[in-house]
Amino acid sequence: MRKDALFIGIEVDDAVAADPGVAAKLTEVCPVDIYAQGDDGTLAIVEDNLDECILCAMCVKSAPDGSVRVLKLYDDETALV
Repeated sequence: MRKDALFIGIEVDDAVAADPGVAAKLTEVCPVDIYAQGDDGTLAIVEDNLDECILCAMCVKSAPDGSVRVLKLYDDETALV
C-alpha cells in the first residue's frame, strides 16, 4: 500500500498492513496520526495527515525491517532511514 501527499509518501508492505498487531503499534507510535486502525484491525493511512510528518522515523523503527518506508517526495523520493 502506498499513499502520497505533497511532501511525503508512505509505503507499507501489504502483509504488514493486514497484521492487526503491527497496525496497532503504528497507530500508537505516530505523533501526528498518519496511521489508523480500521474496524477489521488492518492498517489505514490517513492521507490528510501525511504532510504533518515530522520525520521522526518511529513508524520505520516500530515495524518489521523494510516493511514501512517514508519517502521524501521533495528529495527524489529519498527514503527516511
